[in-house]
Amino acid sequence: MSEKYKTNDAAGIYFITISVVQWADVFTRREYCEIICNSLSYCQKEKNLTLYAWCIMTNHVHLICSSSTLANTIRDFKKYTAKELYKAIQQNPQESRKTWLCWLIKSAGELSSKHEEYKLWQPGYHPILLHNNYLVDQKLDYLHRNPVTAGFVEEPVHWFYSSAKDYAGDKGRLSITFIQ
Repeated sequence: MSEKYKTNDAAGIYFITISVVQWADVFTRREYCEIICNSLSYCQKEKNLTLYAWCIMTNHVHLICSSSTLANTIRDFKKYTAKELYKAIQQNPQESRKTWLCWLIKSAGELSSKHEEYKLWQPGYHPILLHNNYLVDQKLDYLHRNPVTAGFVEEPVHWFYSSAKDYAGDKGRLSITFIQ
């Protein structure tokens, strides 16, 4: 089995990407992004997750984080948020894509190797160990510039669901630990 994308260093800081199945744009509504934020906050308080930087895009989430149990924490995060997001989509009367999104999530679950009821996230989370300052700076810049590159905002600090405000000296949506 490949060691390339595994969290082998329990004390390491990792850049991870968690992607929605079929790269579907799920995080276009504030209430869906808030489910992600609330779950990240819970993981910080209850699951030993240290969050250094983060950004929620429309179809994926980037984190720079660490935890002595990172694989388990991300597994639990994905399981919980999948269930909550599926429920939120089903119950949202304003969701114009409800039928399609629910079909996509249910189909992905049925087609998965575990034949789950639903599946929101792609398998894995692509952890990259940030073992030097160059990689830290590169990934931090990439993560915060992602909404700019996508054309959503002109400056990273304008994206609400990101830690860019924190790194610019303001208070962002989630508590973070600055990388030393």
